[in-house]
Formats: sequence, structure tokens, C-alpha cells
Amino acid sequence: MTEQTQRPSLYQLFKQALRGDVQHDFTKGSIGIAAFLLAVPMVLEMAMESIFAIVDIFFVASLGFEAVAVVGLTEAVLTILYAVAIGLSMGITALIARRIGEGNPKKANQVAGQALWVGMLVSMLVAFVGLIYSQDILRLMGADEKVLAVGADYTLVMLCGSITILYLFLINAIFRGAGDASVAMRSLWLANGLNIVLDPLLIYGIGPFPEMGVTGAAVATTIGRGVGVLYQLYHLRGHASRIKVGLAELKPQLEVMLGLIKVSIGGILQFLIATASWVALVRIVSTYGSAAVAGYTIAIRVVIFTILPAWGMSNAVATLVGQNLGAGKPDRAEQSVWRIARYNLYFMLSVAVVFILFAEFIIGLFSTDPAVIRDGVNCLRFVAYGYGFYGIGMIVVQAFNGAGDTMTPTRINFLCYWMLQIPLAYSLAKYAGLGTNGVFMAITIAESLLAVVGIWYFRRGHWKTKTV
Repeated sequence: MTEQTQRPSLYQLFKQALRGDVQHDFTKGSIGIAAFLLAVPMVLEMAMESIFAIVDIFFVASLGFEAVAVVGLTEAVLTILYAVAIGLSMGITALIARRIGEGNPKKANQVAGQALWVGMLVSMLVAFVGLIYSQDILRLMGADEKVLAVGADYTLVMLCGSITILYLFLINAIFRGAGDASVAMRSLWLANGLNIVLDPLLIYGIGPFPEMGVTGAAVATTIGRGVGVLYQLYHLRGHASRIKVGLAELKPQLEVMLGLIKVSIGGILQFLIATASWVALVRIVSTYGSAAVAGYTIAIRVVIFTILPAWGMSNAVATLVGQNLGAGKPDRAEQSVWRIARYNLYFMLSVAVVFILFAEFIIGLFSTDPAVIRDGVNCLRFVAYGYGFYGIGMIVVQAFNGAGDTMTPTRINFLCYWMLQIPLAYSLAKYAGLGTNGVFMAITIAESLLAVVGIWYFRRGHWKTKTV
């Protein structure tokens, strides 16, 4: 029997990817099969994460653009938390993937246990800030009194429930680094399913549930994520996972925690730079009124809906790069990057065509206000023009992170976001008289340049020699 006939069918691979009941060695055999088994659950995982954003905005939109503005302004602040969570996730994935690739699951378990302590400490700090300063944060972001009256409690709940956000990111990073992507996927399915059910019940007060308005969206999201975290913790005990965290792994180990933070610091800075830029963009847009913020928020939520599945493919790259470098196979790691980059390019270009052709219809699903629709349509189209660059760029940049080389993307982000995007957005909006369109144009230019620079750095190959 030939090798070709021995290979499982696409349907069999799809079932295996979803079930995760076969522990595949991602450092051997077909790169295509390895990429498929990792990418399918990771894409579906990120699709579920993106649905969090789109579902909330869908239900909240009927409450008026002030409520949408609350979600948008709070989300802009939460992107800083996401930056910390994603940065830590990069370090976690890189370290665990290396240890698994080296055949050292004991060390991988230790990293997982200490990651829980790091997440707990960060979430306590965020909750304290939210409890004391939630209204001040909204004012700082440009919220007027109407927006404050509607949404102060929304911001309070989201910040105080930050542990659910952090743990979803960090624990799923543990599973992804180990190659147990299906467990991460199912935790997001559970969390998102509960959010979809609870959102209308708590926002509108259906049946015995209280009518909480926009605050109900925050409560629903926090409950959904919290249940997802409980599911993750169950599997961290070793149920259907390569990782097993017990009392020994939970004993605080300062050296391991500091090692994790050291690897993660570049990722944290990388995304803090990126998200601080997004916060600055929201602040510029807010000078054109709440309707402009609402339009921008809706468009960006729709963009996130497609970007996060693409991030799922880039997460697969991080795992493949980390495990193959750990196994001493840098050439196989590079081949994996280019293979998945091609898949991601096809996906992103397809989405771009849909956004450009049907932008008015898509934004119209969320609002009937002409001003909101105008800014939302313009934002969606401008961002879509750069999707081809994003498709390849996000893959090669994530390859650096999978290798543990988080500082290279940090330097690229600093150049493209702080040195280019923010000043360009302000100049085009204010001095060139383009208004919000100037902001949207700056996004496309900066993100496209980031992809070009990232590809150039990646081809130099220094990431192959990174040790963690």
C-alpha cells in the first residue's frame, strides 16, 4: 500500500482536529496535515472569540448609539488588557511548545502552573483600577454625560471581571503550545454559547431576568467567559490534554514566573504599542462625535470577526514553529510558516471582496442612523483594502513570537504604529481635512507597511537561532 493511500481523508482529519483524541507529533510527517490539525480548532476558537464582539454589539445597537459608544470606548481601554493577555500568551505558547518539542512535559506543566499565578496577579490589579476609576476612564476617553449615564456600570463590570478574560487567553495559550488546540476551541464554544443566550435576556429583561440595558451585555459576557474558564481548569488537571497541573505545579516558583515574564515582556510591549495606537485612534475619532465613534466601533467589531479566525491560523504557526525549533528542525518550522501564510492570504482576500462590495449592507445590520452608517462603511472599506498584506504579515509576525523572539515584532510595531500611524491619522484627519476618513486611511497604510517590514525581517532568518 502506498503512502498516499494510507493517508487519512480530509473528513477523518477534520474529525480528529475537532475531537483532539489523538495526540499528533507536529515535528514529524506531513506539514500540511500538522497545519490542518492545529489550524482547524484554532480558527474555530478564534471565530468564537470574535463572535463575543459581534454578538454584544448586535444586541446593544438597538439601545442607541450612546450604548454602542460605551462598548466602543470600553473596548478601546480593554485592548490594553488584551495586549497584556496576548503578550503573556505568546510567552506561554513559546515556552510550552519548546518544552513539548524537546520531549520535556514536566517543565511544560511547571510553566502552566505558574502562568495561572501571573494571570491572577494581573487581573487583581485591573479589577482594583476598574472599581475605583471606571467613570474617570470613560471621561478620559472622551465620553459625554449621556454616555456616562448609560455605560459607567458596563465599564465597571468588564474591568472587575477581567480575570475571565485573562484566564481564557492564558489557559488556551497553554493548550495551544502543547498542541491540544481542540480543548481551547471547546472552551470558547461553551463561553460564547452562554453569552449568546444571556445577552438578550439580561439586556432586555426577558422573562424572570432583570432589564439591565448595556450593563447586561457585560454581565452576560463575564458569566459566559467564567464558565469557559471552569471548563479549562477541569482539563488542566490532565483530562484529554498533554498538560497536567496539580498541587506541585501550583506551588509558586519565582524563577519560572520570572522566566515566563522575561519571554513575554516583548509580546506585552508589542501589543501595548499596537493597542495604545488603537486607543489614540479612537480618541481622534471621538472628536467627531458619538455617532462617529459608533460607526467606527461597529466596523472594527466586524473586522475583528474576520481577523480573529485569521489569528487562529497564525496561532497554529506559533505552535509549529515552537515545537519544531524545540525538536531541532528550523527548516521544517520555516516551511510551515509559508504554507499557512498562503492559506491565510486566500482567506483574507476573499473577505476583503465581501467587505468592499457589501459594506453598506453589513453596517446597516447594526444601525439605521445615516451618520453611523457613513463612518462605518468608510472604515470597513478602507481597512479591507489592506487585507492581502495583513494575511501574510500576521503569519510571519506570529512566527517570531512562536520562536520566542518577541522583540522583533515589538520594534516593527513601534515603527509602524507610533512613528507612522498615529501622526499620519492626526495629520490626515485634521490638517488634510479628511476627517474620520483620514484615520481609516492611516490604518490601511500602517498595517500594510507592517506586513512588508515583517516579511523582510523574517527572511533574514535570525529567529531560527533564538533560545528560550
